[in-house]
Amino acid sequence: MSVFTEIIAGNIPGRFVYADETCVVFATIEPINYGHMLVVPRAEVSRFTELSEQTFAHISVVAQRVGRAQERAFDISRAMTMIAGMEVPHVHIHVIPARSEADIVFANAMHDVPAERMDEDTEKVRVALRELGFGESVPEDMYKLA
Repeated sequence: MSVFTEIIAGNIPGRFVYADETCVVFATIEPINYGHMLVVPRAEVSRFTELSEQTFAHISVVAQRVGRAQERAFDISRAMTMIAGMEVPHVHIHVIPARSEADIVFANAMHDVPAERMDEDTEKVRVALRELGFGESVPEDMYKLA
């Protein structure tokens, strides 16, 4: 099982902002920028080219929703996405609040971000998703999917 499957199963803690039958969205533990989220299909698939077109379309729509929420939550002009991360054999889309392309360089990932800051940034995105009308997909508890 991938680390993402373990997070989805509740075996490893996660900070969730969104969940539906196809995918979940949670904060990365090494954000490139504050509020950096990962859109992860529930099905463990290692390459995006192996996803069904339906699943790929769905996670792309969810990434767009999360990007809108980040723009609102962090007062930024845009959010950026990328499919990267060969270190985890489980497809995921990075959604990153950004002011420039310099804000999406993985070498700039932050390590040891305080838990309080991670919680604060995650809750900002959760609130913005609710404000944008996606509240039915925001888990009641940031730390649990069910």
